[in-house]
Amino acid sequence: QVQLVESGGGLVQPGGSLRLSCAASGSIFSINVMGWYRQAPGQQRELVAAVISSGSTNYVDSVKDRFIISRDNDKNTVYLQMNSLKPEDTAIYYCITDAVTGRDTRPRRYWGQGTQVTVSS
Repeated sequence: QVQLVESGGGLVQPGGSLRLSCAASGSIFSINVMGWYRQAPGQQRELVAAVISSGSTNYVDSVKDRFIISRDNDKNTVYLQMNSLKPEDTAIYYCITDAVTGRDTRPRRYWGQGTQVTVSS
């Protein structure tokens, strides 16, 4: 009922920047949360950043002061500006949203397909 399409991943050198985008579509009544998880090979998936409806944001400690999450409510789109990238940021990044559809009275979690970010010399 909700589809998330990510873009902006790629290969970048250490110290470089990338901007990820994720657009939500479908029978969306409201969006409570949008954010990004990431998963490196052989590692557990972790929450990178999220923004809630009030505009408040949170980040995993390892990306604080380097990444910025933002949201365009009119476009149902979330962005992740990633600066000063490090090799340990290499992972598949997944967009998520907690959204209410026309069929539900409570929010549900939806996941994007993932986009690869590789930080390497």
